[in-house]
Amino acid sequence: MVKAFTKQIYTLEEYFELEKSSEEKWEFWNGHVWCMSGVSFAHEDIVANTLRFFGNRLPKGCRASGSNVKVLVPEYPPYRYPDMTVVCGERKQEMMGGLQVLTNPQMIIEVLSPSTEAFDRGDKFTYYKSIPSLTDYVLISTSRPSVMHFRKHSELEWSHTEAQGMGASINVDTFGIELVLSEIYLDVEFPEPIYRSPEEEHFM
Repeated sequence: MVKAFTKQIYTLEEYFELEKSSEEKWEFWNGHVWCMSGVSFAHEDIVANTLRFFGNRLPKGCRASGSNVKVLVPEYPPYRYPDMTVVCGERKQEMMGGLQVLTNPQMIIEVLSPSTEAFDRGDKFTYYKSIPSLTDYVLISTSRPSVMHFRKHSELEWSHTEAQGMGASINVDTFGIELVLSEIYLDVEFPEPIYRSPEEEHFM
């Protein structure tokens, strides 16, 4: 979940000052600033499970980081806060407004919230593709056990696979890892589904 800040337009310099002076995480786009806070318990539990899962299985020299890491996105400047990033080898960074920004993530994982799901699946993924080092993008649902994995084959070609249900798994072959949904969703409580009659669906 995200919430907008009250001031209508910020300069990039004002945004950097806000980031340095605030305990919250903020994102910026075209002068608009919003706070990256207010996620659900399910979201936090999934992030914690996923970090633990990959942290225990990544090849030597690869490291997983949580949502406090700023990631440079060339087509969505200045940077973003993915839920999780993986880097193999040296972490490369540059300074922006006095802040450290990661430039070479190999995998990005986003845990979907209802308010951001469409953006994470669409435009945000398009922006993330502008990161030269990125080879893998994983989307994890919070409403049901469902994972989607995108794998880069060339600048213009990405493939994707999906896994549904607690008994399913998905192969993240870049890292030689079988992502097991029952471990990602361990002890996660899903929201109650909303059931509608055919008549209600017709008029939605």
